[in-house]
Order: sequence, then structure tokens, then C-alpha cells
Amino acid sequence: MTAYLSYKALHLIAMVCWFAVLFYLPRLFVYHAAAEDEVGRERFKIMERKLYRGIGTPSMIATLVFGIAMLMVNPAWLQQGWVHAKLLLVSLLVIYHFSCGYFIKQFAADKNQRNHVFFRFFNEAPVLALIAIIFLAVIKPF
Repeated sequence: MTAYLSYKALHLIAMVCWFAVLFYLPRLFVYHAAAEDEVGRERFKIMERKLYRGIGTPSMIATLVFGIAMLMVNPAWLQQGWVHAKLLLVSLLVIYHFSCGYFIKQFAADKNQRNHVFFRFFNEAPVLALIAIIFLAVIKPF
């Protein structure tokens, strides 16, 4: 039980850090897409890269590792529907994370074709996923 609680605490810490990036990085994309000066665009490139590589990706990996550790301690959870739904949402978040990486590369190469309005909508996806994941983990409806 102690190992489980340690994994759970570390999972939650990593998840909070990962979601901070998933919330803030697309907001940087909004501002980057609207930036009109070269100095501003270059600053956004640095901020996006450091946030994604320095905090986002390590936090995502830690979230996944500690989530898997919790499943290893409680393998019976894999028989429960709420875990399947949560894992599907987490898989979509991983895809979202890597799509952020794609947009970073597009901005870095000055090849972004999306406008700030697109990124305003893109920014909302992790909020919806977080709400669903929290309800699944707390209520365990299935």
C-alpha cells in the first residue's frame, strides 16, 4: 500500500506539471501566431522549445511511468471500464502532446500555417480531457 501511495503522489505531481504545459504551451502558440515582430517571434520559439522539452516531455513521461506503476500494483484495475476510458483519454493527450511538438517545429522553421483563432480552440482540448479524467478517476463509473 505504501508503494501505491508513493506512486499515486508522484503520478499526481507529474500530471499537474504536464497539464500546466498542455494549458500554457498552446496559449503561447496563440500569441506566437499573432506576433508581428521578429524579436517577439524568436522569443516565442525559445519559450516554446524550453517549455516542451524541459518540462512538458519529462512530465509526460513521469506521468505515464507512475501511472503504469500504479497499474502494476493494482492489476485488477485493468478489468474496470473506467480505467479503459481513462487510458483512452491519456492516449489522446499523448497524441495532443506530440502535436504540440509538431507545431513547435512548424513555428521554429517559420512554416506555421495556422492562425491564432485555430490555437485558441486547440487550447481547449486538454481542459475537456482533464475534466473527464478526474471524474473517471474519482467516481469510477464503470
